[in-house]
Amino acid sequence: MDLDLRKLRYFVAVAEHRHFGRAAQALFIAQPVLSRQIRAFEQELGCALFTRSTRSVELTPGGKQLYDEASRITTVVDVALRRVREAQRGEQRLVVGFSPGLHVSEAIRAFTASHPEVEIDVFPLRWWERDAPLRDGRAHVGYLRRPFDESGLRTVPIGHETKVACLPVTHPLAGRHALTSADLDGEPILDGRTRRTSSLEEKFELIASGQGIALVPVSIAGSYSRPDLVYLTVTDALPVETCLAVPESNRTGPVADFLDIATATLRRPSGDPEGEGSGSTTTDPGPRRTVR
Repeated sequence: MDLDLRKLRYFVAVAEHRHFGRAAQALFIAQPVLSRQIRAFEQELGCALFTRSTRSVELTPGGKQLYDEASRITTVVDVALRRVREAQRGEQRLVVGFSPGLHVSEAIRAFTASHPEVEIDVFPLRWWERDAPLRDGRAHVGYLRRPFDESGLRTVPIGHETKVACLPVTHPLAGRHALTSADLDGEPILDGRTRRTSSLEEKFELIASGQGIALVPVSIAGSYSRPDLVYLTVTDALPVETCLAVPESNRTGPVADFLDIATATLRRPSGDPEGEGSGSTTTDPGPRRTVR
């Protein structure tokens, strides 16, 4: 069967509102029309998407799976349509994704100097999707930290970052100059396995309130300075590798040129007056906190 994108968008509206009337209002269509479209969509798919009662509308297991897939499907379609329109207008656009704490500004400046005709957008990469925007077309190039799913991607190593421990200033270890992994034994570590957070701001708020500690790359520590947090070097922590990544299917034109320029720029050692030194191995000078 061919997927009807209009019906898919109708489905998403009902799934998000959990109410046919409110979804119909958001879509600017009559509720009976929406109900008929959803029933037709269920018949086409051969499965029920919602369980309906007089008080609620809930997703079935099949509906939950479709809802998880729907955002990726609609994103891919929206990006493709945008690129078609840009091509028709003769525009060239490059979207550069970057992980929190990593800086691509110097590479963008160097690229723009030789490619002024290419419009540049930047795209912050959230920790839970990392490589996903490269796969669905939201970003053409990514400046990432390993690990991530590298299948179908070409990666270019840039450098390494040390990790530091992020603790509240009230923590018994906060006064140390540096730590080892053994010092952290038994400490509640906030990471994706123990407690998923939607943002770094949420994670740091939990740490500051005494809910745990976290190991973070030193560039993130530099970007998120707070008076109630302290960052300490963990001397035996393994460094994190940084790299550029592009889809294997998109390695020509502006993407290829940006990759070459960004590789040369980001690999410059720290202190090089011609670059930011983002690719060099970073060390932390010791405890860092903002004085109250």
